[in-house]
Amino acid sequence: MVVGLGYVGLPTALSLADAGIAVTGVDIDESRLLAIKAEQVDLAEADHERLTRSLSNGLLTVTTNAAAVAEADVVLISVPTPVDAHLVPDMRALTAACASVVANAREGQTIVLTSTTYVGCTRDLIAEPLRHRNGWIAGEDVYVAFSPERIDPGVARHDRSATPRIVGGVSAECGRRAQEALASTAASVHAVSSSESAELTKLLENSFRAVNIAMINEFADSCRAFDVDPIEVIEAAATKPYGFMPFHPGPGVGGHCIPCDTHYLLWQLRAQRLPAPLMNAAMGSIAARPRRVVDRARQLLADHAKRVTGARVLVLGVAYKPGVADVRESPALEIMAELAGLGVDVSYADPHVPTLRLGETALQSSDQVESQEWDLVIVHTMHPECDPGWLGGQNAVLDTTYRLSPELRCAHL
Repeated sequence: MVVGLGYVGLPTALSLADAGIAVTGVDIDESRLLAIKAEQVDLAEADHERLTRSLSNGLLTVTTNAAAVAEADVVLISVPTPVDAHLVPDMRALTAACASVVANAREGQTIVLTSTTYVGCTRDLIAEPLRHRNGWIAGEDVYVAFSPERIDPGVARHDRSATPRIVGGVSAECGRRAQEALASTAASVHAVSSSESAELTKLLENSFRAVNIAMINEFADSCRAFDVDPIEVIEAAATKPYGFMPFHPGPGVGGHCIPCDTHYLLWQLRAQRLPAPLMNAAMGSIAARPRRVVDRARQLLADHAKRVTGARVLVLGVAYKPGVADVRESPALEIMAELAGLGVDVSYADPHVPTLRLGETALQSSDQVESQEWDLVIVHTMHPECDPGWLGGQNAVLDTTYRLSPELRCAHL
């Protein structure tokens, strides 16, 4: 059973079903279940094929009934773990999901938490409540582990079949049972000594990315001061076969991992009065990046003698990365809101995102943008199927991706 059928839970359920395992998916959102049944969900092409097969052969069923947990041998919990407006972990969905699983658990089950969370959460929300409620000991009466999901939407070479999975149990036997249950969901399973080690592994992975993204954004700004192409320098450095991993600058970061995960670690460290100046600085820099895009947009409008108020600005691509329809935490949302607050007549175009809600305002993706004249086009996300050639005829273009041809004469951050 998979509890939570979102961006991580549904692909996980499909990987299990594709291995011939009967899977029940539980989600409290009835509209999500209807979309899954209608196959109208954002998935990689391979997962769309798995969804069709799994529904047709009956290996995947979905329900809102949490009591179905009692019928499963293995329960995977995969629900959102965002942060609130104050960058404090929002544990409501996770706490509710774990409490529901605990209330419906049966002896002998293997229960695996996959949602990114704080260190010790697996024990706090699953193992200890099971002990208090039923007297069950993890590793003897029930088996509890943590195994973070590793999904890179839109990147086929990072499919689960090619990516190892981390598993850490509350006890050694818990870890062994979880490894056995998850073997079909990944290229291989790498065991660590405890659930806490597995929880920290996920936090390290995404904190590492956050720090490097913040650094490369800063480096790209420095390159502009020297009139040097940062991508050329990054690609040159990447020829070194050791000691360097290429990251690329952009308008900010979206999705769930980078904007949120490190804050779970920082939140815990603050409670223990442990400083983490490098990670704090990185997350602050990342959070400030969309505002830098807005400031640069204002500068470009002024350079072209255009007033900000009433300026026609198009944001090209609003998904947080190419090839997906996911707008969670997308920098485009903050950029568009900031521009609208300045009086800009802001529109967007994204073939993957036909509609978008910006606060209380519902927007639709603009059609035939190539034939219109814009005061400024902000290239936020360039999807693989999009041809940027038409941008050469526009008044001003701000390429936040740093990836468009120099022939288009785009400005950068």
